[in-house]
Amino acid sequence: MNIGYYSASTPITALSPKRFQRAVDFLQQEGVKLTAGCLTGKQDDYRSGSIFERAQEINQLIHNNQVEIIMATIGGTNTNSVLPYIDYAYLKQHPKTFVGYSDATALLLAVKTQVPQCRVLYGPALVASFGEWQPFVGMTWRYFKQILSASSNQVVRLNAPDFWSDEHLNWENFERPKEQCANAWHYTRQPVLEGRLIGGNLNTMSGIIGSKFFPNLSAEDILLIEDAEKDAATVEKNFAMLKNAGVFDKIKGIILGKHALFDDLGSHKTPIEILLEVVNNPQLPIIYDYDCCHTVPMLTTPLGARVLINARTMTIEFADF
Repeated sequence: MNIGYYSASTPITALSPKRFQRAVDFLQQEGVKLTAGCLTGKQDDYRSGSIFERAQEINQLIHNNQVEIIMATIGGTNTNSVLPYIDYAYLKQHPKTFVGYSDATALLLAVKTQVPQCRVLYGPALVASFGEWQPFVGMTWRYFKQILSASSNQVVRLNAPDFWSDEHLNWENFERPKEQCANAWHYTRQPVLEGRLIGGNLNTMSGIIGSKFFPNLSAEDILLIEDAEKDAATVEKNFAMLKNAGVFDKIKGIILGKHALFDDLGSHKTPIEILLEVVNNPQLPIIYDYDCCHTVPMLTTPLGARVLINARTMTIEFADF
């Protein structure tokens, strides 16, 4: 396995050298060969490089025939800036697997819409995920490998983790074990959803909605949405963005991920309560508190896959990805 990594927004390899090195050490111990993007260790103020430099970093990995998997180091805010400059034409002839979450959603959805034959995984980012400490890093790795090793005609079943955490500590240095919360998934109308899964980070979608990089949705689609470290006002705004674009009128259902470090602004409202108010359609089924996002550990979730999720058994099956 050869993973090439890039930083399309936040210059995390420069900002967090200890966590970056911890991630490299973990993956190499698992037998992974790593190919560094050309912006590794570099910083241009709030970003890793100019728009064109960041696009070039990704394109170099696309053109590197030794690289099988292209993985984000972390998210950020500005990955949408590079989308017009990615070599999708080359990818159509030489498809690869793309992995990441959060702001990497922009590139993941762009690749999925422009080059459907690429395998696109809403999953771990190199520094953010594999620089984590045990037991979470090992669990995230096992979920990732289970999806990555599956053949295209195989059905993969994942069981939800028994516990999770969104504590914001132990980033560079270990302070203490994170608190572990007992896990549970919930639903509104029905506990089982089946269809084609597409989506990603809600805040990132605001930077590509209405463009050719945003997926065309249909009545067979289940929309995955997740976010982190947002307040209630921002969450309502972003949910309403999808509502006003007609997204909720097109889809079969929603999977809402756990929202790490949500700020209710004193309202005592939860993300699901805000979503239900915005959607304003009790017939649209929602399964929520799915573990695909900024909480740990993380389930790797193939975009474009056929999905069967059961909130009662806390299992999810993927096929055709």
